[in-house]
Amino acid sequence: MPLVRRSVATVLLALLAGCTACDRSTADTPPAFDGTAAMARVKAQMDLGARVPNTPAHVQGGDWIVAQLKPFADTVIVQPFTHVTATGDTLHLRNILARFKPAAAQRVLYLTHWDSRPQAEESKDSAQRKLPTPGANDGASGVALLIGVAEGLKHAPPSVGVDLLFVDGEDWGDFKTDTDVLLGSRYFAEHLPDSAYAPLFGVLFDMIGDADLQIYQEGNSLQQAPDVVARVWAQAKALGHEKLFIPENKWTVTDDHIPLLKKGLHVIDVIDLDYPYHHTREDTIDKVSAASLVAVGQVALALVR
Repeated sequence: MPLVRRSVATVLLALLAGCTACDRSTADTPPAFDGTAAMARVKAQMDLGARVPNTPAHVQGGDWIVAQLKPFADTVIVQPFTHVTATGDTLHLRNILARFKPAAAQRVLYLTHWDSRPQAEESKDSAQRKLPTPGANDGASGVALLIGVAEGLKHAPPSVGVDLLFVDGEDWGDFKTDTDVLLGSRYFAEHLPDSAYAPLFGVLFDMIGDADLQIYQEGNSLQQAPDVVARVWAQAKALGHEKLFIPENKWTVTDDHIPLLKKGLHVIDVIDLDYPYHHTREDTIDKVSAASLVAVGQVALALVR
């Protein structure tokens, strides 16, 4: 999970949050999103253990995601790759891409990471800092969200093509030095589905299951894709979730949207970093809320109606 810098709110934030020109921000009935099923999917991942690369739980976690997606998506593509770390270890990784209306030219990209961090360096107990993070909110919640979105798209097909990308190896290394992190999104950015791949917009969902959900607008997203920020926050407001999607800039984050932004894709980060269990052994399922998953899931589904 990402390196974070606090940033000063910009003058443009109120304008972005109140944008009325976003064509998908009408106050429709919220799309159906199954919070109970989403929580069951968080639990299924937690039951495997920490999904740290090169462990049995990691292999099982990837297989489980593929199996979950196949009944819903039009096609599921597995993108295997390896990465040699700064210490010489070879990580066996895979991105997973679920596609809806794969022939459609107009597309939207949603992504999340599915791996767990190998060390819980922010744990208060020093004895636990070399143990992996359980990854309930930081990993499992985003996976459960996108699988729930896949189920929703199966029952009510989107108006555009939709790609749901589960990236691997996000949380392996050192964010402070940008070493061995964001591995799956970097690989995907260099191995896009086709040479003309240019989604209308994209959204990274990360740590969105917090029971005390507070999603602020992220700094890199505001700077490089303000139109997408405006679209998402307007949709959240239209659905009555404005208390969860706060129209202020609080964080600037190094996360999986960065390699995609560098590639020219308009992808923003929807992330709750006011999470006291970030990179600790306390990132457990009791910190995750079905209500939070439902709210974010409704926004994600409404954006592609």
